[in-house]
Amino acid sequence: MSIENKLVLEVVRVTEQAALAASRFSGKGDKHAVDEAGTEAMRKQLNEMEISGTVVIGEGEMDEAPMLYIGEQLGKGGVEVDIAVDPVEGTNITAKGLPNSVTVIAISEKGGLFHAPDMYMDKLIVGPPAAGKVDLGWPVSANLKALALSMNRNVEDLVVVVLDRPRHEKLIHEIREAGARVKLIGDGDVIAALAAAIRGTGVHAVMGSGGAPEGVLAAAALKCLGGEIQARFLPADEAERERLHAMGGDENKIYRTPELAPGDEIVFAATGITDGDILEGVRFFGGGARTHSIAMGHKTRVVRFIDTIHLMEADARVVIRV
Repeated sequence: MSIENKLVLEVVRVTEQAALAASRFSGKGDKHAVDEAGTEAMRKQLNEMEISGTVVIGEGEMDEAPMLYIGEQLGKGGVEVDIAVDPVEGTNITAKGLPNSVTVIAISEKGGLFHAPDMYMDKLIVGPPAAGKVDLGWPVSANLKALALSMNRNVEDLVVVVLDRPRHEKLIHEIREAGARVKLIGDGDVIAALAAAIRGTGVHAVMGSGGAPEGVLAAAALKCLGGEIQARFLPADEAERERLHAMGGDENKIYRTPELAPGDEIVFAATGITDGDILEGVRFFGGGARTHSIAMGHKTRVVRFIDTIHLMEADARVVIRV
């Protein structure tokens, strides 16, 4: 049985448990409690899976993160896989009870996910119609024209997601000057990447710099969905540059989806913590909760939206309603 067929529902259980745990702290103002709860629940669930997994994208180096650190071995034993995780994408927005926080995981065969260092990278993310028709090396206006042409619409019809950071002031001006609209977000460029690749979200592209680990997670999802990410590492100093080179990276190269997620078998899953553009957040009721997830596989070419009822108490009952 392939990795995707064997693990697709298992990885959803991982993100569901992390979302359930993290959501207990949603709106309570403590981002550390949010992250700790999601991380602990995710690690526990991963250790119950019949895999021999290695964390290649995680919470940080071993001396920085007590759990889900890069290089940590997880699972009860079985098929060898690489694991990329973000137990809570958007700890700040979860702590504030704001939209679009999720828990995310990608699993591949060994060597199927780029071992990206924890630094920034410049990103250009588009959906399937524009894949192969844009270029991170082009001016912003040229990419927006190519994107609009690929989608059979005007530049003025486009919405581009950008992280709301001072470093993006020039980018935001260029997008607006070209005629497109900007949707600013506080966190969460992985779920923004999914929004760009899924029709009906009102998002058409993601531009700007963000975390390299999140770029690999986005690449895993985009490879399954047929979208595209182009990215260039942005080391902040010589130490980061040396670390990038030691991990086989090159700051002068534009990396594309197949290089960030080269695996033949890739499973990606995300579960909503708070309500968002694609996924609903966790909803608690007496004795249980309801979660909403997306799961997909590259080789199987299947995308699932999974609506799950969790009965947590022996006498819990719920009336199922569509």
